[in-house]
Amino acid sequence: MTVQIRPLRPQDYWPVISVIDDWWNGRHMADKLPRLFFEHFTDTSFAAERHGALAGFLVGFISQSRPGEAYIHFVGVHPDERGRGLGGQLYERFFAVVHTRGCELVRAITAPVNQGSVSFHRQMGFDIEPGDSEINGVPVTSGYDGSGHDRVRFVKNLVH
Repeated sequence: MTVQIRPLRPQDYWPVISVIDDWWNGRHMADKLPRLFFEHFTDTSFAAERHGALAGFLVGFISQSRPGEAYIHFVGVHPDERGRGLGGQLYERFFAVVHTRGCELVRAITAPVNQGSVSFHRQMGFDIEPGDSEINGVPVTSGYDGSGHDRVRFVKNLVH
């Protein structure tokens, strides 16, 4: 059965939050995704289901401060679904929606330790933005999310 991708709804909050730390191998991630995203960004965020069960999600929004830009805040794919193209489908859905609303750039970040995410973003056509440091040959912005929380910053141009 194919995956069904639909807009995220407020009632998706608990199903997502209940699995998010497990999907990240026990890393505490739930506090990075407050309920407000499930209430205020539902037209640019998506849930993916297979056989009625949560297979993945993407939370993103159009920037209010930077016209023409969108931001992917959080993406999760069930461990059993990884490598099957679901992450790419979620990103492509987001790209299409925000592009029709006038966005030309999409931004995202990841932790430098998440090499799978770095590789995925590169495969999806993102460029890595310059940073002030490097970790394992990847440019990072030191302290982007506070002291000790360096991040890899990505940008993708939707207009070719």
